[in-house]
Amino acid sequence: MLELLVKYAREHGLVAEPGFTGKDIRWAIVFDDEGRFLDVVEMGDPDLKRNPGRRFEKCPDLSQPEMVRGGVKRSHFLAETADVVALYGKSADTPKTQAKHEFFITLLREAGMVIPELAGIAAVLSDDSSLEAIRERLNDAKARETDKVTFRIADAFPLESNAWHDWWRDFRKSSAVKGEGDENLMRCFATGELVEPAKTHPKIRGLANVGGNTQGDALIGFDKESFRSYGLEQSANAAVSEDAASAYRAALNHLVENYSQRLAGAKVVHWYKKKVAKEDDPLAWLEEGQGQQELNAQEQAKRMLDSIRTRQKIDLQENYFYALTLSGASGRVMVRDWMEGRFENLVENIAGWFDDISITNLSGLGLARAPGIERIITCTLPSRKPNQQYGDWIRPIGAERAGLWIAAIMNQIIPQSALSRVVLLNRNFLISGVLEEILTGKEQRDSAIMLSLLYTRMGLIRAYHSRKERLTGGIAMAEVLRPELNEGHPNPAYQCGRLMAILASLQRSALGNVGAGVVQRYYAAASATPSLVLGRLTRTSQFHLNKLEQLEPGLAHWYEERLSDIWSKLGGGIPRSLNLEGQSLFALGYYQQIADMRKKKIEIADSEKEVNNG
Repeated sequence: MLELLVKYAREHGLVAEPGFTGKDIRWAIVFDDEGRFLDVVEMGDPDLKRNPGRRFEKCPDLSQPEMVRGGVKRSHFLAETADVVALYGKSADTPKTQAKHEFFITLLREAGMVIPELAGIAAVLSDDSSLEAIRERLNDAKARETDKVTFRIADAFPLESNAWHDWWRDFRKSSAVKGEGDENLMRCFATGELVEPAKTHPKIRGLANVGGNTQGDALIGFDKESFRSYGLEQSANAAVSEDAASAYRAALNHLVENYSQRLAGAKVVHWYKKKVAKEDDPLAWLEEGQGQQELNAQEQAKRMLDSIRTRQKIDLQENYFYALTLSGASGRVMVRDWMEGRFENLVENIAGWFDDISITNLSGLGLARAPGIERIITCTLPSRKPNQQYGDWIRPIGAERAGLWIAAIMNQIIPQSALSRVVLLNRNFLISGVLEEILTGKEQRDSAIMLSLLYTRMGLIRAYHSRKERLTGGIAMAEVLRPELNEGHPNPAYQCGRLMAILASLQRSALGNVGAGVVQRYYAAASATPSLVLGRLTRTSQFHLNKLEQLEPGLAHWYEERLSDIWSKLGGGIPRSLNLEGQSLFALGYYQQIADMRKKKIEIADSEKEVNNG
């Protein structure tokens, strides 16, 4: 993994030299050509609620050990926080900030040898009246003491000049602790070369919203005795040169910033051996699901696979993908998962994933919108409570997150724990009566969200069974477990679910709104112990058929035929009890039967409308 990250940094021309890094800087203290202070200006987009400022790709940077080496309080050079640069804010009077401010001015004076204007800025920052003027402007602009600040002289930024680079390299060398000779050389984990290992490694940014620190997190570090071996100190336990450490940090920072998505409490970064256009990126399709584009994700995957196999995209045939799942914990980068493989296999797997999760919508006239992978993972959770933190909400599903992500990418079986969660949540949703109200036309504030969750959970149930049978050599489930209703499905649990849907619809047609109906009162018991419930409900349905016969004889006859047909398919009798997988097939049969009935109702209405218009 480290080798690939170092290669990525070099191939993409990222700043990977030790002592340099890219930084977002919000404020510029402006001076004229004579070195007089003029103003403080905000960079970036001031209209943004959290304006990060302007990006400078090559800024001086000291590691944490360099910042405290020798007991001296050091600061960064040319780009620092407002409290250090201008003694601005509540921490300005603390000895630590005062010491950093003095060190910052010292660096500016010494760098004046290569950029004379910096010595003039150092003089301004040493003058109390000038500092007070700078602080007033920072305060007027509502700057925070932790915002990063740099300098602008007329229209030029010293930070963008190359003149200070060699001076900075020499400064870092002169302040470093020298090695004792070749006996310190070790084999680098990233390059395989003999190197003097970096004692500490630079931090990775961008994981604060998945458990990391805002200041960054270390990928490699050994700060406790229990992590060390063979008497090695600090990061010598996983030897990586300073150059390689800087390179993998640059690669990860770039990937997290530009090619990552939050995935239920983690971040997934991905890249390819050969560059792939955004519109051809199958992992982006997986993340987005079916968007607003002309082709949905499923069709895109199929067309891409066809173009590779017919050699229309020959450049992608020998391509490879790499995907890394990360989160933060106590200042460390946690590598949750690593996957790599052939690009063609990835496209094939994602096309198969979308095939497996496809499900008819409730109208029965088309497929529901394909959800993104985040939606699929979080559908295994109850709805997020008001004011509940995202991290607290998704915390219980770490195992399901990993299992579903791997299933989608690598064509593996869906975890049974995910099925268990979905079956329980779907049962609770049905017995709440909300779906019944939506079906009867009653407006629900969150009905679109609820239906989206219903579609996602039904698609996940279908995918679970399709994959289990296909990947373990069982029956050809794709033939019997379709996106839409299959009246001939051989599993009795599926047929029991169909029967429950018919009985509920029959009661509604005969009696109208009766408050807590068949579903609310009996669904939970019927899905677990169908033989104890469905026979009795079928006998009770004769009363509903008799009543409906008086109202709509044709409809009563249709229900009678459906009931008879389902019972004929249950020739071996109704199961006494259903395990988890049986309950999930019960749920799927129930849902697909509802969608099929609504489809027929729409088709009849359209047919009658055509006759009347004709």
